[in-house]
Amino acid sequence: MAGNPIVMVSSYPPRLCGIATFCEEAREFIQKANPEREVLVISHTDGAGEGVYPIIDLSRPDWWRPVARQIEKLDPYAVHIEHEYGLYEYRDPRGVGDGNDGFLDLLEAAANVPLVVEPHTVHGRLRDAEADFIYKLCQRSHVVLFKCHYQKWRLDWTFQGKGWPTPRNIMVVPHGARPDKRWGVHEIPALRREFGLDDIGLANHVVGMIGWIQSNKRWDILLSMWESIHDEIWQRTGQDWDLLAAGAMRDPHHRRDYEIWKNEVQILAGKGLAHYHEFIPRGDAYYKMMAICDFIVLPSTDETQSGTLARIIALNKPYITTAPMEGLTAQTLESEGGLLFTTKEMLRQKVIQLAVDEGLRLQLGENLKRYLDHVVSWEIVARQYNEAYQLARHAVQTGKPVVLDLEF
Repeated sequence: MAGNPIVMVSSYPPRLCGIATFCEEAREFIQKANPEREVLVISHTDGAGEGVYPIIDLSRPDWWRPVARQIEKLDPYAVHIEHEYGLYEYRDPRGVGDGNDGFLDLLEAAANVPLVVEPHTVHGRLRDAEADFIYKLCQRSHVVLFKCHYQKWRLDWTFQGKGWPTPRNIMVVPHGARPDKRWGVHEIPALRREFGLDDIGLANHVVGMIGWIQSNKRWDILLSMWESIHDEIWQRTGQDWDLLAAGAMRDPHHRRDYEIWKNEVQILAGKGLAHYHEFIPRGDAYYKMMAICDFIVLPSTDETQSGTLARIIALNKPYITTAPMEGLTAQTLESEGGLLFTTKEMLRQKVIQLAVDEGLRLQLGENLKRYLDHVVSWEIVARQYNEAYQLARHAVQTGKPVVLDLEF
């Protein structure tokens, strides 16, 4: 390929990490949008694959120096960095973190190349340390990509309250969703057979909780009510519905909740009301498992945006999620593709409502199809990334900072 490469900096598979999976998908579509140049990745030492440089070694405080040297050597068209606090936190022998100072050092060291940084956690109500970090991040980057509009206007409010100038180099680019993972109704029986779900007696109608099993996902909320929900749906429709809880534990810190919730599903399974399926939620298997469900419940209690929701949107699956909850609520309002709950009783009523109203499920699915096709498809997002790269390159070439409009 003739052009200078686009260089991404991120965690990367085979690491079991949401950002790694995000980067893998983003890279695929950035490459399709830029066939004339390579898309390379500088990753942590556990990344692997063609065009991947696994050199981020957080055991050393100056981990960023080899990264900066590699960036200079690759002579990139643009550098696109995926940021999550834990990905770049060096901890000294006492276990004390550096507050991502090394990450800021990397941005300073690479200041002569076009820098686009995509932070994945930007809370609406920032802690002081987060606000300070984002201010410094924006100072050291040419373009910063937020996932949701509320993050940008909330940042303006927060910084005004501190007497700080609001950064003007922030661009809103949504979390991408695949446009090529939609199965027709006629294809679902084959997917069920692929996972052996007919063999375990899974009902024809399925409510799904699918994905990584983490404490913040709060599967226990629905599990605690499912038996009575199941009975009411049966009384109102005569239809048998199952709860399919499928996924795996990723972080050992969440083991206690994982074991408790898995046991609760198995108790329900013993009554013929639910099924548990252990699988690694990555790649096609993740999408296929969701495709089997009539709708998805995502009862998360901490999410600024969600890879799980991106997959729900990719499949045009109606869903129910928590509100008010950062990006989950924002995308639900924007897409009109899901229902929101704020209490256990609301969750109960919304699950029953979606189960008994096929017309509503179809309507929400159509809304998600429209939202995917016109707003969050990776093909659209990749074009927006290219706009960000061009803005960053212009800033480097002219020495003039990027100035974008505020939201409000």
